[in-house]
Amino acid sequence: MFARVSLRHDSVRIRFLALALVLFAFAALAPAAAHSQAFPDFVELIEKVAPAVVNIRTTERATEMPRTPFRRRAPVPPGEDVPRGEGSGFILSADGYVLTNAHVVDGASEVLVTLVDKREFKAMIIGTDERTDVALLKIEASGLPAVKIGDVSKLRVGEWVLAIGSPFGLDSTVTAGIVSAKQRETGSDIAFIQTDVAVNPGNSGGPLISTRGEVVGVNSQILSPVGSYIGISFAIPIDEAMRVVDQLRSSGRVVRGYLGIQPTDVPRELAEEYGLTVGKTRTRGAFVRQVVPGGPAEKAGVQPGDVVLSVSGHQVEGAVDLRRTLGAFKPGTVVALQINRRGKVIDIKANLADLGQQTASAERPEPAPTEPRATGNAKAWGLTVANLTEAERQALRASGGVKVTAVAAGAEMVGLRPGDVILGVGTSDVVDAKQFEAVLAKFDKTRPLPVTVLRGDWAQFLRIPATK
Repeated sequence: MFARVSLRHDSVRIRFLALALVLFAFAALAPAAAHSQAFPDFVELIEKVAPAVVNIRTTERATEMPRTPFRRRAPVPPGEDVPRGEGSGFILSADGYVLTNAHVVDGASEVLVTLVDKREFKAMIIGTDERTDVALLKIEASGLPAVKIGDVSKLRVGEWVLAIGSPFGLDSTVTAGIVSAKQRETGSDIAFIQTDVAVNPGNSGGPLISTRGEVVGVNSQILSPVGSYIGISFAIPIDEAMRVVDQLRSSGRVVRGYLGIQPTDVPRELAEEYGLTVGKTRTRGAFVRQVVPGGPAEKAGVQPGDVVLSVSGHQVEGAVDLRRTLGAFKPGTVVALQINRRGKVIDIKANLADLGQQTASAERPEPAPTEPRATGNAKAWGLTVANLTEAERQALRASGGVKVTAVAAGAEMVGLRPGDVILGVGTSDVVDAKQFEAVLAKFDKTRPLPVTVLRGDWAQFLRIPATK
């Protein structure tokens, strides 16, 4: 009896083990099959593209460095070339045009380009563009392998991409990852391709390559507290880079349209006041904080505190979008600006200047003090104001407004100070102290007061809490 029970148990155990082996084999094979499908074969792609990727070394002129107890080697004589840094690049054409990052060659006295076959050439810097971090070089060679330029619009988030470059001087290093995001905003004049491809110092200027063997970006930056790769890398979209290359190749410089304003994103409070919200978190338009004296914007009638909604039909999403949009126009172009000025939409035309020839904003003299005039209704928000003198109006280029002469309570709480100029209340322009008083008389004194304020050349939008 025990033998039969034991046999039965052995039989069950054998069947169980057989089933376990089958499941184990399946489990082992399934990931391998999935792995073979998920990971493309990069070998042929690398063999095709790698010959067009170059190593870039730069030198700079030495300055006199006195010997110290901490410097064992003798100082390099002034004027001699010393190693400066390394980066990467890639060949655009068979006659020797090479694309890299501007920061790779910035300040270099000599640029050396080394090909995969170890040939080395001195490169001439055709031009650089700091705003996009793009540089164009030229080496005297012919019959060179060149990359194929891809279409960024076809690139998808999650798609496999490769980087080839010289991280830490290790030339022809290949790393792979996926596209983490497109149109990643970092405050730069361009929106980047974000990837998780391992990119380190020395990869700068090298190509980001799609599985189609096409260059879709220029590896430019990493996000890292330690200065090396932690999983977030940024590449300049190749279409943006090539637009810059075309200008550098034709003229050695990039020209951009210049309006003469300092924009910021629209403050949430102002967007709610003027109906410029998009969904629950976004705002639209660009708030004009400053208008540069003598610039195209001032000549066209743009004022501090305006909100730019569109430029020649292009809807403005924010300050960075506005800068990019204006920069895409050539100097001399007349652009149609749609402006929201304290709730009223107006159209303005401006003739753009050359960004490269812009002038800094002039310093404003401190206006002479005026006798304060306390306005009863303004005191509900801790304000005392006075009329602007004619000299003050001319200095501020303002057609209206009142000058803050004293602050307390809510006005002091939000940072207003004597000398600030209130240009508008909500959707109403402020003409003078009497009209300001009349506007406030109709305003609910238990509500925050929405004001557009000018401090020197800079505008801001505030909500002043009512005095309790």
